[in-house]
Amino acid sequence: MDLGTANTIIISDGEIAVNEPSVVALDPTTEKTIAVGERAKLMYEKTSEKIRVVRPLHDGVIADFNACEQMMRGLISMVRTGRHLFTPSIRMVIGVPSGSTEVELRAVRDSAEHAGGRDVYLIFEPMAAAIGIGLDVNAPEGNMVVDIGGGTTEIAVISMGGIVSNNSIKMAGDDFTADIREYMSRQHNVSVSERMAERIKINVGSALAELPPSEAPEDYVVHGPNRITALPMEVPVCYQEIAHCLEKRHLPHWWWRASPRFGTTFEQQNQHPLPRGRRAPPLRGKRNRQSTRQHRRIPLLDAIRR
Repeated sequence: MDLGTANTIIISDGEIAVNEPSVVALDPTTEKTIAVGERAKLMYEKTSEKIRVVRPLHDGVIADFNACEQMMRGLISMVRTGRHLFTPSIRMVIGVPSGSTEVELRAVRDSAEHAGGRDVYLIFEPMAAAIGIGLDVNAPEGNMVVDIGGGTTEIAVISMGGIVSNNSIKMAGDDFTADIREYMSRQHNVSVSERMAERIKINVGSALAELPPSEAPEDYVVHGPNRITALPMEVPVCYQEIAHCLEKRHLPHWWWRASPRFGTTFEQQNQHPLPRGRRAPPLRGKRNRQSTRQHRRIPLLDAIRR
């Protein structure tokens, strides 16, 4: 199970059995589950006082223990395991951020056990991602994995079956969504919901302000109320605008803690981008000139930016 901030994926018998948003709708009085996953996401920001729609995870960790347990229980029930006289016990392997504390790890384990897990194992997300894309994690060479999710960005150097250096950054897709909402409000004077900002990011999101004509997406028309008059309005948005509003987000300098002996390995080996990853925004501006020169020492960043 990939228990993510934005989406949760459950793999059973080597196949993806569940791929749903990490959202749950609860009855505020009885705390019973009303809907889970995509059905609950459709209710987000559209409910009355009788329904409470919750995203149980924030920044990669559990923010609402009860809601997370109910969500996991509902998603597990979607997996077709055949008919049983009794509820079967489940062995679970759950991916967790590499920077999780003992309290956060314990919260994930307790939620899984309360949701019906018999044997619960935790694995760091960079290691799970490396195994999933077919890397030889036991090889005596360094492989860097960058996994950008909804709440956290996991970056790790893996070698000899372990994580040599890693960091879990509290900056990911949700921060990009918040930046887009702020930009649309400030630049176009239009209020957009979180779901609309997510659609803008998917349709015209870009980390580069200049793209080849064949790769440049078409302008996306945003619908929303005017912040002053509250009248509906339409605003076309291009990918250059989104690249500009995401320009302040950039990768940190943490990976200089990795051992220098992996430098030649990064130059010789091919890089393996993850399907759920996002391109890192380019570094621009006078304040970032020194940082840009430092980052260019590692060819990996150039590969990510391209």
